[in-house]
Amino acid sequence: MSDVAHPEGQRAAAEYLRQLLLKPGSYRSAWQERVGRPRDGVINQMAVAEVVIGRLRSAPGHVGEAQMMPYQLREIVSGALSGRLSRQTLELFIGAFGFAQHEADRLRKLYAGSAKITVISGSHAFTVYAERELAEVLGPRQHQTLSLHDHVYVGADGRIDRARMLHVIEAIEPGVDRIPFLCDTNVLTVEVGQGGKELAGEVQQIRADVYFTEILLARTLELGETITLEYWLTYRFPGDPLDSAEREFRRAVMRQAQNLDMRVEFHADKLPGQVWWAHWDGVEGDVIEQELVTLDSQHSAHRYLRSLDRAVAGFRWSWD
Repeated sequence: MSDVAHPEGQRAAAEYLRQLLLKPGSYRSAWQERVGRPRDGVINQMAVAEVVIGRLRSAPGHVGEAQMMPYQLREIVSGALSGRLSRQTLELFIGAFGFAQHEADRLRKLYAGSAKITVISGSHAFTVYAERELAEVLGPRQHQTLSLHDHVYVGADGRIDRARMLHVIEAIEPGVDRIPFLCDTNVLTVEVGQGGKELAGEVQQIRADVYFTEILLARTLELGETITLEYWLTYRFPGDPLDSAEREFRRAVMRQAQNLDMRVEFHADKLPGQVWWAHWDGVEGDVIEQELVTLDSQHSAHRYLRSLDRAVAGFRWSWD
């Protein structure tokens, strides 16, 4: 890893660091147990400094570190979480919080400016009003997404035909036997595979363009347990090549999803003129940024995201 960091790498590593510290589990508990009244989504920098100080005191590398006080690291912690992250500070955080090897490796790769790992963090995926509506239906969060694989097929008629989803979840509460499932009005059928039992109850329409149901898991998860859930979706797009909704597949995340792997495969007899990887300003907003991508030998576009947080991202294409 180079000693000279790229500004984009510093920002990406800092964002991933923030998400690790906010993720339910031992990292968040390490600093939250030092806070009287922790707030959701807010990192207490002084508490983080106390954790880091504990590391320095237990294994000081320089004279005076064993006597350091948390307030002396306030600016270093603030800078690290806002994007001003040095290699030395990065390694200090890795040692202090004991990040898993794969997480530490990703932090280092992001810091070095790797273009192969992407972290997207937005301000919202839905409007404030829509988010409140959805939160009332979804209820308290009981699981987190460890990985999500979307494999989408576009048929010879140019319509999005079906998608296979592989969803690895971890229970963050005891007794999790189901997960909420949201889809738009273009979804025709949902078929549950491995890890799932069946859909629970009737499908409810909670907004003009959103349906809600629950997927029952094959077994009840206790706190910290994981399961891989597979399900298939089929679609009923009317077949309007001018409708932008029929020329895109995107994932909206209201909270957070880690390790998002998205692949859109086109039929060999109907290949798009151009394909872009894009990031939208929420589900109702415009494209914020996009980049042209090239199809592989299997006529598919692929992108891996380390994390997608309160944002909307995916592929869009044009027919020539």
